Amino acid sequence: MPVREIEKTSSAYDFPLLIKNILSAPLKYTPEREIVYRDQMRYNYNTLNSRVSKLANSLQNLGLKQGETVGIMDWDSHRYLESFFAVPMMGAVLHTINIRLSPEQLIYTINHAEDDVILINSEFLPLLEAVKDQMTTVKKLILLTDENKQPDTSLALDAEYEDMLQRAPDQYEFPDFSEDAMATLFYTTGTTGLPKGVYYSHRQLVLHTFGLMSTISGQNAGMKFDSSDVYMPMTPMFHVHAWGVPYLATMLGAKQVYPGRYDPEMLLKLVLEEKVTFSHCVPTIIHMLVNNPIIEEIDLSGWKVIIGGSALPQGLCNQALKQNIDIITAYGLSETCPLLSSSMLKPHMLDWSFEEQAPIRCKTGIPAPNVEIRIADPTGNHLPHDGVSTGEIVARAPWLTQGYLKDPEKSEELWQDGWLHTGDVGHIDTEGYVQITDRLKDVIKTGGEWLSSLKLEDIISRHEAVSEVAVVGIPDEKWGERPLARVVLNEGQKNQVTEDDLKEFCSQFVENGTIPKYGVPNRIEIVESIPKTSVGKINKKEIRKNFT
Repeated sequence: MPVREIEKTSSAYDFPLLIKNILSAPLKYTPEREIVYRDQMRYNYNTLNSRVSKLANSLQNLGLKQGETVGIMDWDSHRYLESFFAVPMMGAVLHTINIRLSPEQLIYTINHAEDDVILINSEFLPLLEAVKDQMTTVKKLILLTDENKQPDTSLALDAEYEDMLQRAPDQYEFPDFSEDAMATLFYTTGTTGLPKGVYYSHRQLVLHTFGLMSTISGQNAGMKFDSSDVYMPMTPMFHVHAWGVPYLATMLGAKQVYPGRYDPEMLLKLVLEEKVTFSHCVPTIIHMLVNNPIIEEIDLSGWKVIIGGSALPQGLCNQALKQNIDIITAYGLSETCPLLSSSMLKPHMLDWSFEEQAPIRCKTGIPAPNVEIRIADPTGNHLPHDGVSTGEIVARAPWLTQGYLKDPEKSEELWQDGWLHTGDVGHIDTEGYVQITDRLKDVIKTGGEWLSSLKLEDIISRHEAVSEVAVVGIPDEKWGERPLARVVLNEGQKNQVTEDDLKEFCSQFVENGTIPKYGVPNRIEIVESIPKTSVGKINKKEIRKNFT
């Protein structure tokens, strides 16, 4: 017998899941809560709502139509937040442009996305000037600036953001339309080839917001985010909608603080002065903050931080916990909107000491509600959740991207066999926690055995002198590949620790069975810095370049 579908009354309203309904919630419950931009702008949710309408009216007056694309190049700001709502609520598409791309990649993404309008911070005008003659679709440029002066530029600017909003009506009738309408678009850069366009519908962004809420607002799992929190992102808003948290913060009506350019002193100043309680960032940002000398003089208890983008080493986790920062890990990809899992503690773990909790907090995490995660072998068979069986992590959820823009071949590769293939290797333990052991491309293949670069990084990070570490596999005639570690030492311990000291430290983990003997790197190079990607992750591709 088939399932019984419900009968729909002809007069019943089929309520679409649209972003505009996220913005309506705080207007009912917390309209006076603040949106703050650095030390330059401060207003409440009622004003946010009117500014969103003003932006929509302004864009419409410039000729923007439904289905067309608006690019934005800005630091994390109130303007970015307004664009998160106004552009998709009109029925247009918001392209969050990666401001750290090379000129070739930048113009490729602008043309490939078919941007009609670009909102551009004055600091990024030189980036656009360098490629202006190659733009094929851009019709209007709108200036975003924190300074009350006309910039010196060869670009033809059609309006200035604040002036444009000041002259626009503060009411806009945002229409209903299909919840499957494209809302956002951004580009992810892989190890090879051109950037790939990742897109999301209104329905997906609304469902992701609820999925995020049920994960970090609804569980008795230690860390919790609710309307009483003060939110400040420390990941770029161009990168996966700042992990979708601005949409959740808005729906909850929490106070929001936007830091603009990431400067350690400004970030810490805002945390203290605005009483920030909830943030998210990649490990390099929290590393930068906990190693700032001023950290010893301030009280950061009550600050909750989610780490994503790459693995959280236990050494760094312990540093944060010592500063009373409540820190956990979350996992996802550009292609997953991004939430897949988080290392929320289970109720029986809440009374554990920080030492006992740290390994759990550093795990990839438990799948979020409405997320299915499996471990697949090379033939696509799913492996048991025994904490040992290792394979590629594949996923399903209602908010995963449906493909790459204008690239059906790579879209099919992404969704092979009906599961989104993450490219990450890992296992799932009997408690249900996922643990990434490496990226497929970063696994070190030595003497016919696989070594996890992430495990080696985690071990080396526990040495008290180590500030940062990256491990890659480099070619070796005898073994195929051998691990190379690049290490940045803490400022006060430079010239006091040698490569041999670090090898000896790794050997302790051979003796206790954590890694095999061949897991100790042949080479450990002590360096001044480790290259990073455009979103602050360690750039292993750049490190490997010197050895291919």
